[in-house]
Amino acid sequence: MKHALRAFGAALVLGLVAPTWAQPKLDEHVKEDIARHRAMAQAHEEAARCLESGKPEAECLKALQARCKGLGIGKYCGMKHAH
Repeated sequence: MKHALRAFGAALVLGLVAPTWAQPKLDEHVKEDIARHRAMAQAHEEAARCLESGKPEAECLKALQARCKGLGIGKYCGMKHAH
């Protein structure tokens, strides 16, 4: 019984610590890229909400362009599709 409790305790400790071992080390460039993607996603979500509110597409696109300045490529903030 004593060995079973030790094994259980060890498994519990490893279960709590192991996830931190599994996390990869990210360099600054990757961290900046992740932040840029999240900012672009937020800008696109706001553009979608703008369109859902019934505002004109041109107004929503202008707001998207302002939010994405310096983030994405081109005037569509890294995303372009056909209409």
